[in-house]
Amino acid sequence: MPPSSDTTTHTDDTAEADVVLPAHLHARPAGRLAKAAGQLSCRLEISHEGKTVDAAGILAVMGLGATAGTTITVRAHGEGAHAAVTEICELLRTID
Repeated sequence: MPPSSDTTTHTDDTAEADVVLPAHLHARPAGRLAKAAGQLSCRLEISHEGKTVDAAGILAVMGLGATAGTTITVRAHGEGAHAAVTEICELLRTID
């Protein structure tokens, strides 16, 4: 199986990584993502096909229409950005 994280970049207060989704971001996975993002101290965004949303908003996440096999970008801003991106990418890699 190829790695699901293609690139990871970070500075002191911003981090970003690409993840290939193993499953669609329908209600249950979007809810898990939004809940995890809401508990982080930094601001987390996800992007798909030119659209960027706040990862803590379940309806916004579902509205991306990201499906299994597509790539999304996870980006965090603020203190702990790199750890937040790592945590959320791991969640997305194992989401069902």
